[in-house]
Amino acid sequence: MPMFVDTSPPGQCIFCRLVAGDIPAARVYEDELTLAFMDLGKVNPGHVLVATKRHAATLLDITAAEAAAVMQTAQRVARAVQAVFDPPGLTLLQANGREGDQTVFHFHLHVVPRHAQDGIALTWPRKEPGAQVLQGYARQLSAELARGHAQ
Repeated sequence: MPMFVDTSPPGQCIFCRLVAGDIPAARVYEDELTLAFMDLGKVNPGHVLVATKRHAATLLDITAAEAAAVMQTAQRVARAVQAVFDPPGLTLLQANGREGDQTVFHFHLHVVPRHAQDGIALTWPRKEPGAQVLQGYARQLSAELARGHAQ
């Protein structure tokens, strides 16, 4: 279980307060839809968070324009991190919901420079259900996308 979980009401969460300038932040980049800032709980130098300016709790709550803007900002930040800190690897991480390990319920993406033995472990138990089961999942998802409900 994460040590810090911010479940403040919309507009009052720590990231909304940061976007509004009510609390200080080491800002890296800002545009109309996004704000990039240094993570107080950084793993490695150059660990940056890219958040939507508008409060939206999860990926499912942001607009397509916000999703595109976050990824474009993350790419710009990643290029800057690569140029300044020269890490041998980079990880982008985005979590949704408590069970997804989200700790601040305001949409954000981590841009994390990576180094050998930096303490980050992105592994999980592999569950290989077989080709038929995977094809069934794919058919279900394709049908949902075709219905247009997942837009």
